[in-house]
Formats: sequence, C-alpha cells, structure tokens
Amino acid sequence: MFPVRDHLPTARRPLVTYAILTLCVVVYGVFLVLGPSALEHAALRFGVVPAYLTGGDLLVANSAGGRFGSLVTPVTSMFLHGGLLHLLGNMWFLWVFGDNVEDTLGRLRFVGFYVLCGLGGVALQVAMDPASAVPMIGASGAISGVLAAYVRLHPNERITTLVPIACFGVFAEVPAFVFVFVWLLVQLISSALDAASAAHVGGTAWYAHLGGFAVGLALTWFFERVQGPRWEHTPASAVPRRRRPPRQ
Repeated sequence: MFPVRDHLPTARRPLVTYAILTLCVVVYGVFLVLGPSALEHAALRFGVVPAYLTGGDLLVANSAGGRFGSLVTPVTSMFLHGGLLHLLGNMWFLWVFGDNVEDTLGRLRFVGFYVLCGLGGVALQVAMDPASAVPMIGASGAISGVLAAYVRLHPNERITTLVPIACFGVFAEVPAFVFVFVWLLVQLISSALDAASAAHVGGTAWYAHLGGFAVGLALTWFFERVQGPRWEHTPASAVPRRRRPPRQ
C-alpha cells in the first residue's frame, strides 16, 4: 500500500518538515549534477558503514588513518539518497505524515524527535549487521519514527491509499492504524527474510525502519507522559484552523 494523502489539517505551517524535504532534495540534486562517482564517494564518506563504527579507530583522526569522521555519519546519512525512487518514496511519506506530527510536537521538539528516530534506526541496523561494509544512506529510519508518532497520535485518521490489486491500483481510505499495521508487517517479514538470506549484501535496511519506528513510539509515549492532560492529539481542534489545499 502507498499513502496518497491524509485529511487532517494543521494549525500552522510545518516549516521543519519543509526544511528537511528541501535539504534532502538539494543534496540529491547536487550529487546528481556532480555525477554517479560523486554520489558513490559521498555514500562511503557520509553514509553509515557498520564495520567502521564497530571496528575501532573512532578516536583517531582520518588524516592519521583512523575513522574518527565516521562518528558524524549517523546524522549525515539521513540526508543522502541512492536514487530518485529512494528519495521520492521517503520524501512522500514525510510529506503525508510529517506535518501533523510536527504540528502536535512543536517545531523544536520535532527536530530532536526526527534526529533521534534516525539514530535509533542506525543503531538497530548496526547492531544486527555489525560487520557490514555496505554504506547505509537515507531518511527511512527517521521517517519510520514519524509514522509511529502519527499512528500513536491519530490512529483513526483516514489515509487515502493506493492499494495494488493484481496489475491495477485501487484508491481506498483506510484508518491510519490499518495502514501502519500493514506497513509494519511488511518490514517484519522483509527483515526476517533478509536475516535468513546468506547473500544480504545490500538493498533495503529493514532493521533501520524497525529501529526508527520503535524509537518513534517510545518518544511519543514519553512526550504524552510529560505533557499529561495538556497533550492534544489533534492540535487546536477547538479553534478555527487554516486548511491545507488539496494535494495534486
């Protein structure tokens, strides 16, 4: 299933979501202009290579043959994408779900939330495949956390979804919890199949999705506990609010 749009308006413009979208698109565009070799070099330098993070030399500078620069890659990897479909898929999920999560959490808190979910995704992927020399890039871990927050905050919100049936696609409105349940089931099955395969040398970082999702749920629960009765799952629902124009 692929999300087309949700129907929940926001009380303010999701400036952080827009900024993340813009940054990811600009970074991809720059490396697209520079050519495939530049993107490959960037993935090796700024993507997460589990073997580098677990193999030592993290306190030794790069100039001295160490891997100190690898410490920044869990963050820098979130803004790199390996192809146009990779970029568009991640950015579309962020576009559909990110604005409402930012609206509820607030802009500053959403920044921290997004980064922590991305780091959680990296942590689980590295833990499950610590010797991998394949660089991991993409915002999937962070966006999986956004998806977790959305379903926690708005479980019954209707999501217009493209459902593949045979060779065709059908549009249907499904509750967010149904959409996320199917999405999560796909991640679990895919990660299990990947773990059972002796030839998993690249492809999708399924564990990063699961790690980001778990951190997103935990952080949202924590924010609910901290906020107590002041927490609103539908921000500013009792006051007039600016509605988003329909998405084309």
